[in-house]
Parts: sequence; structure tokens; C-alpha cells
Amino acid sequence: MAYGMSGRVFHAPFISAHRGFELKAVVERHEKKAAMHYPGAISYDTVDDLLSDEDVELVIINTPNNTHFELAQKALQAGKHVLVEKPLAETTAEVKELYDLGRKVNRHLMVYQNRRWDSDFLSVKEVIESGRLGSLIEVNFRFDRYKAALSPKLFKEKKSFGTNGLVYDLGPHLIDQAISLFGRPLSFTKTTGIYREDSEVPDYFHFHLSYPHQLNVFLTSGLLIAQPLPAFVVHGTLGSYIKDRCDVQEAQLDNSIGPKYPEYGLEPAGSEGKLVTIGLDNQKNTEYIASGRGCYMQLFEVVYHTIRNNALYPITEEHIAWQIELLEA
Repeated sequence: MAYGMSGRVFHAPFISAHRGFELKAVVERHEKKAAMHYPGAISYDTVDDLLSDEDVELVIINTPNNTHFELAQKALQAGKHVLVEKPLAETTAEVKELYDLGRKVNRHLMVYQNRRWDSDFLSVKEVIESGRLGSLIEVNFRFDRYKAALSPKLFKEKKSFGTNGLVYDLGPHLIDQAISLFGRPLSFTKTTGIYREDSEVPDYFHFHLSYPHQLNVFLTSGLLIAQPLPAFVVHGTLGSYIKDRCDVQEAQLDNSIGPKYPEYGLEPAGSEGKLVTIGLDNQKNTEYIASGRGCYMQLFEVVYHTIRNNALYPITEEHIAWQIELLEA
């Protein structure tokens, strides 16, 4: 595991807090910061040094997108279980190659899709699965930001790396959420655009996924959205559910509020989703629904049981292959 922003925020707090894991080592090429928070962890200078450590069973790959395939391949060949940040790879051919390698060496390959455990998405999932909306007609998931300036990390902005741009950055989150609810679409259309000055990579995308029973799912994201729209809008034959992007976990983790804190993962008051249903008298009924706790620890819990008990990891090979199929189209 690299100990940059991703390692510090999304991985180390959970590995150290989970009873089944030990944070054995990280890779830090330059500044050695991990020891300030995790004194017992070894700080290796290179990936090869970490892969040579026989005590390491699970390797987390949270490096730049364009390195995921190569490093996952090396880690599997070194006999490690692997948890990879999204996107797993650039193409479906690379996805198949990695999963085939995992089977060959008898090691688990898992993809880190943490936003299945966001409080806002879990609220939307619960309402959909309750059936209170009736038969679904239209589902809109959005991830809006306003970042006009190009990233100072040049590897994120270069067209030469196929896994760069917003499509491969936020696209995996939205696509995975849709696939986790509805499966593989019957068909899809994809629109991308480049609007930031001097940008080489897409900073806007829109997917239209078509499902059985005339269900339409729309996934949209842009980096020049000055006024974000509600992140989740779901319409069914009996009602609608509208929910803003309210999950607090990333902000809390960035401020050292980890999973052991009682307030961790709890949305602030006023973040409730709006459920509007039509009663038998054809009158609108409005409810405001509070979300349960978001908890990325659940992802690490299933990683643990996948490795120790050979449980089925919920983000399956098929899910990832379908995701990459949409991303690379």
C-alpha cells in the first residue's frame, strides 16, 4: 500500500482498526509519514521490497490508475491476495487476464468499490428495494464537482494514459452503484466532453443505460458544474425519491475521525432524503428519510472473510468486466 492521500484516508484507518488485519508495511518513496500514525509499520522504499516480505498476505494497490494492471499482476505473481483501487484496468481483456492469473496462483483479486457503503447510496438502495416507488421508470445518479484548474499531478491529465480523465475517475463509482442494483444493462450510450482549458482528457461524461421493463438509468458527472444537482433522483410508478450526496466519511477520515468514533459515518441533521408517494386517494404524501450509518469498514470485513473463509466477494469479476466494458467503449 502506498501512503499518500488514499492510503492515509481510505485504507490505513480500517486495516489498523479491524481485528483481522495488521498494518505490516507501506511503500513510501520519498517522505516517510506513515510511522507518525502507525509506529509499528515498516516503510519500504520500493514495491519489490514490499512484495518480498513473506509476512505480507494482502497487498493494497492505491497508486495512479495507469499502474493498477501492472502492479496487480506483480502482486499476484508474488503470491499475494490483492485489493485494487478502481479502475482495475483499462480494458476488459486486462480484467480477464488478471482474474485468470488470480485463479492460476490461487489468490483473491478484489476491487475497492467503497461507495457501495456510502450512507446516501445505502438510503437510495433501501428505498428502491422496499418497493415503495413501484415499478422503476427513471434513475439518475450524478457526481458533480467544480474544478476548473488542471490537476498538478500531470499523470492525471495526460491523454497517453488511457485510464485518465473523469470517465475512469468517477465513472467506476457511478457505474458500480448502478450495476450493484440493476446488473448488466441491455444496452447503453456514452457521451464524453472536454471543456476545461488546455485539458487533454474528458472532464464530463453521461451514460444512458437501458434495462428490462423500460427502466432508464442515467449516470452523469462533470468538473465544471457550478451548482450541483441532487446526486440521486429515482422515479417509479408510485413515487419519487430525491437524495443529495451527503456521505461524510471521506471528510471525517481526512480529519482523523475514524471508524471507532461514535459520530463516524452519520449524516448531519437536515440531510434527509425526500420520498414522495401517491396514495390511493391520488394525494401526494411526503416523507423525509434519515440515512443509516455509512461504513467503509464493511468492505474490509468482506475482504477479510473472502481471504480467510473463501466467501464470495460482492464486487464480482462480472461486475468489474461490465464496468470496464462501459468505460472503454
